[in-house]
Amino acid sequence: MTKGISCTVFGLLLIAFYGHAQHQNILIGNQNSPNEPSICINPKNPLQQVAAANIDNVYFSSNGGTSWTQTPVSCPWGVWGDPVICTDTTGAFYFLHLSNPPQGSWIDRIIAQKSTDGGQTWNSGSYMGLNGVKAQDKQWLATDWRTNTLYVTWTEFDKYGSPVSTDSSRILFSKSTDNGATWSAAKRLNKLSGDCIDSDYTAEGAMPAVGPSGEVYVAWSNRNKIWFDRSLDGGNTWLSEDIFVSDQPDGWDYAIPGISRANGLPVTTCDTSSGPYRGTIYINWSDQRNGASNTDVWLAKSTDGGNTWSPAVRVNDDATDRQQFFTWMAVDPKTGWLWFVFYDRRNYPDNRTDVYMAVSKDGGQTFKNFKVSESPFNPSDNFFFGDYTNVVAFDNVIRPIWTRLAGNELSVWTALVDTELLVSTGEPLAQESAFTIDEPYPNPFREEAGFSFKLHQKALITLSLADPGGRIQAVLIDREWREPGKYLEKIDPERLGLSSGTFFVLLEVDGKVARRKIVFID
Repeated sequence: MTKGISCTVFGLLLIAFYGHAQHQNILIGNQNSPNEPSICINPKNPLQQVAAANIDNVYFSSNGGTSWTQTPVSCPWGVWGDPVICTDTTGAFYFLHLSNPPQGSWIDRIIAQKSTDGGQTWNSGSYMGLNGVKAQDKQWLATDWRTNTLYVTWTEFDKYGSPVSTDSSRILFSKSTDNGATWSAAKRLNKLSGDCIDSDYTAEGAMPAVGPSGEVYVAWSNRNKIWFDRSLDGGNTWLSEDIFVSDQPDGWDYAIPGISRANGLPVTTCDTSSGPYRGTIYINWSDQRNGASNTDVWLAKSTDGGNTWSPAVRVNDDATDRQQFFTWMAVDPKTGWLWFVFYDRRNYPDNRTDVYMAVSKDGGQTFKNFKVSESPFNPSDNFFFGDYTNVVAFDNVIRPIWTRLAGNELSVWTALVDTELLVSTGEPLAQESAFTIDEPYPNPFREEAGFSFKLHQKALITLSLADPGGRIQAVLIDREWREPGKYLEKIDPERLGLSSGTFFVLLEVDGKVARRKIVFID
């Protein structure tokens, strides 16, 4: 940017800012009709993020999700859907998926491929669950952060889609204690078999979660109910009887107009933070107990290791009789706050669909809903959306992921969720009676960014930029008295000598500090 047009461009940036969405939406990919996405953050380096979508679309970001690169992936047994991305304690990423081998049966095993370079390249993989011609489907993975043991649960079908009563489905479990190189023999968990139709009476949706002391928890749907099992010895032994969690009226396989297939399979997670709800197990799902035109998102929790469960509470807070569906949930392991993402039609009388999120910072007692998508889309049942959305949370870095349809093009998106707009981590930020501060725009930025703040009374202020560790990198205003009014500021990285990275704008007014996150991409 030349200095001669700097002021003009800066003014345009500020004008654009006032109409800009609160949570910037980022296109991850639109090639190969991606759907059913998954996303994960490297806790050792949150700037590294990896996503995947049906069937063999894998993406990586090295700048916190502000831009993405698609990378090719293949393995000897084929890549066939149900993408799952997870990390381990070393910062390695795992891409789990179904198989389509050149020799053998379709979806005859669960495959785990590994990346040690932030998702740029992947090994040929390992597998679990191979059992003749039986079908292995709908897997998920969790990591024990104390031991780096990897746990996987999924559904095995005697014969996928079979209506024969002697064909059944079951929940299986396997683990790896050598960083995904090998996997234990599959172990059956559920006592009540399901059918093989891939519908309400099929046992599906098993998702493992790990507790603070290494407990392994699993829940799934079967026969219009949600069931729970646990192991306290690393998956070696399990309960003699499954525990009932909740009815799921009309089942997990329901109809949504404009969606070719929809389900409300449960998502299970556990609070491993040091917060007040540490050890609480949460199960999130959706169902149509309030009518076929009024799908809702639900949460149940257990504070005694899964022995007893709370009644289901509704997560979506609308007062309409419209659809909320395809939910997913994550618990931030640093804060213990719950983050949800789901499709939502509360704002329209037709099939137009927004993406909403919800956050609970009191252990699922109350929920704050907010729209995260910048504009609605209109799905069509001519396009397959998959079976789920996804969200990941780590230390207030929140990344949802969803599928969107525009015209005849499917695409997957994320959002840079601004947690400062939603919840405070200390003293109230940006809500003080003495001042307010707006979000920087554009964010992320490459050349210049702008923002404004407003003083409601004369005050002594300091304005600075800090890195994520709290170290001051630049001072824009150093202890100056300012009169009441609105002030426009800009961030010129060349003048300030900034390198690429994440920063926080810190505005200190009479001893109170507000901060706003901003990302600079050189």
